[in-house]
Amino acid sequence: MLLQILTLFGALGMFLYGMNMMSSGLQKAAGNRMRTFLAAMTSNPFKQVMTGLGITSIIQSSSATTVMVVGFVNAGLLSLAQAIGVIMGANIGTTVTAWLISWLGFKMDISVLAVPLMAVGFIMSMAKREKYRNISEFVTGFALLFLGLALMKESVPDLQETPEILSFITKWTGYGFGSVLIFLVFGTVLTLILQSSSATMALTLIMMSLGWIPFDMAAAMVLGENIGTTITANIAAAVGNPNARRAALAHTFFNVFGVIWALILFRPFLSLIGKIIECMGYPNPSEIAYSVTMDTNATESTAALYGVSMLHTLFNTINTLILVWFIPLIGKFVTWVIKPKASEEEDNVKLKYIEAGPMGTAELSLTQAKNEIVHFAQISHKGLEYIRSAVHAEKEADFELYRKKLVKYEEIADRIEYEIASFLNAIPQSDLSEKTRSIVKAMYKIVGELESLGDSGEAISRILSRRNIHGKNFTAQNVAKIDSLLDMVDKAYALMIEHLTMDSVDADALRNSIDCEIEINNLRNDLREEEILRLDEEGAQYQNSVYYIDVIAEVERMGDYIINITEALHKVK
Repeated sequence: MLLQILTLFGALGMFLYGMNMMSSGLQKAAGNRMRTFLAAMTSNPFKQVMTGLGITSIIQSSSATTVMVVGFVNAGLLSLAQAIGVIMGANIGTTVTAWLISWLGFKMDISVLAVPLMAVGFIMSMAKREKYRNISEFVTGFALLFLGLALMKESVPDLQETPEILSFITKWTGYGFGSVLIFLVFGTVLTLILQSSSATMALTLIMMSLGWIPFDMAAAMVLGENIGTTITANIAAAVGNPNARRAALAHTFFNVFGVIWALILFRPFLSLIGKIIECMGYPNPSEIAYSVTMDTNATESTAALYGVSMLHTLFNTINTLILVWFIPLIGKFVTWVIKPKASEEEDNVKLKYIEAGPMGTAELSLTQAKNEIVHFAQISHKGLEYIRSAVHAEKEADFELYRKKLVKYEEIADRIEYEIASFLNAIPQSDLSEKTRSIVKAMYKIVGELESLGDSGEAISRILSRRNIHGKNFTAQNVAKIDSLLDMVDKAYALMIEHLTMDSVDADALRNSIDCEIEINNLRNDLREEEILRLDEEGAQYQNSVYYIDVIAEVERMGDYIINITEALHKVK
């Protein structure tokens, strides 16, 4: 008996592992297309719902979609209202799993095809094209999912022979509406433990098909599963920004609201489901006599399975049709409930998009990183103005203010580089497509160059500090010439940030950046030659000229770092 129970848990693990493998394979196969698809959301509620429905139907996990959406809100890719619409669609999409299991998992022995499918998956995994290797992961995951389901059906304890094993479950069915509440809580807790409403749904269908629980108790478990599945998104959002937590709370509100009306109208709702199943040519699942000793015929078994699947679908569809009109109000409600902490007030020198860590979907985590890198570049750009202000400062107090800012920004650059690199390092490389791995490699290069830009600002502040200690000052012409070089670097900065926001950098964009870098180099050379010539002809102060030449050399070096970033982006293309 112990071996049978362990086999049940192993089969459940195979089911969950297969589902994760299916999801991972599809995400890698879709790659950039899925990122672009989700990032292109509009304010159209219908489109939001259909997107959530479509993505969840494909990856077979509403939890994965919801965690993904929470990450998108945290990354600033979706507004709170857009996220709520996608989450509503995800709840409808997750019902596809129940139908697949009802149609395939019980109607036919899909496990007969599982092993041949694994052979197909293995053959595809040896293909040279990465696309086929990713599809092989999906095929193998699909086979494992249904093989796990078949093993679960075979390894559940036989209540006719050993009724004491799970007799406590069958005893819960005799308390009227109290039993409904008991099984609702049971479904919630089981989903919390398994972290998968699909796995709980599979167990519910198995328990009902074996006669452990009647249709109405299975319906109560399904309602509980809808509450339990919200915990995953709330866990993911716990360390996110306020909007991410609000999106997760909206998911909870949506499902809890649905469960409340479904409980109030529980019997009429089940009657409606029964009528629909009867219209499909099957007996009313509420009228079937369920017992662990019954010999349920195929028609009754199908009616019960279709009844639970229909309830799951109709529940989420009706709930969406009710609440989709109130998305703005739901957004206002969750905003009122979750207020930002003082430490979370907007601060442009802190991380904005990757505070919650990588998303549940590895491919989509890159969009977070991309936005954070753009944010990093914008922070770095501000340091250029502090360099200009430090060069212009005539009073020691003014200079000291900007020197401290440049030192602070160098420290900020170090920290952000480390945190973005750590974020990228936390993304499982095995879950990334070959194209995406090249993007990650470029991102490491880019954040390193952005950190070097912060180093240059701090280096210029040290040069100016040494100049001041020795009582030297730049002439008005020196300052004007440094300004002209800074103007060119400023132009290069703007081009770089524009390129960072693009999906790819083509040859024309690269040429513009190279032309800008050539102009910076030529001006640096001209200014240096002019100063050396002035030393020879006018006998200018040598030490003053050294500091001036050092400053223009460091400013020019910033142009080198900037062009390196654009070249890294171009190599990805």
